[in-house]
Amino acid sequence: MSRALVLNATFEPLCVVSDRRAVVLVLCETAEMLHASDAVMRSAHLVVAVPSVVRLRRYVRVPYRWRTPLNRRAVFARDGHRCQYCGAPAESIDHVVPRSRGGRHTWDNVVAACRPCNVRKRDRLLEETSMRLLRQPTEPTGLSWLTLAVGSVPETWTPYLQLAA
Repeated sequence: MSRALVLNATFEPLCVVSDRRAVVLVLCETAEMLHASDAVMRSAHLVVAVPSVVRLRRYVRVPYRWRTPLNRRAVFARDGHRCQYCGAPAESIDHVVPRSRGGRHTWDNVVAACRPCNVRKRDRLLEETSMRLLRQPTEPTGLSWLTLAVGSVPETWTPYLQLAA
């Protein structure tokens, strides 16, 4: 199933919706199609191109800044699926300050790690080991929610995402 990028009337990215929802937005004239994908949807009397990018006709006020949820998938995406201790492919997540030592489950305390590094570090602090972080963990900002929602960003979305950055 393909997805469509929904832009506000001001061309700022709002969300990603299913192709079916994007077609409904266009047919109800709630949104206009900016780019069509190669797919089409058919009914008994109508053939509609499936949108890849739609823009809402009316401005929608977003009252809050959407935060990227902290989960395993998001941590791997932020760290590029690489261990933050040795650079090998990551298989698990690790708390820099272990939870058993008062560490919290927050963006700045969770990193992707390979199994050997995770086992070697155990429940110790970094100062108690010879291990070092390749990069300090931080909370993702900007449009990182989009990469997490879709996986890879289609080329037709790129111009609209660069405008928002």
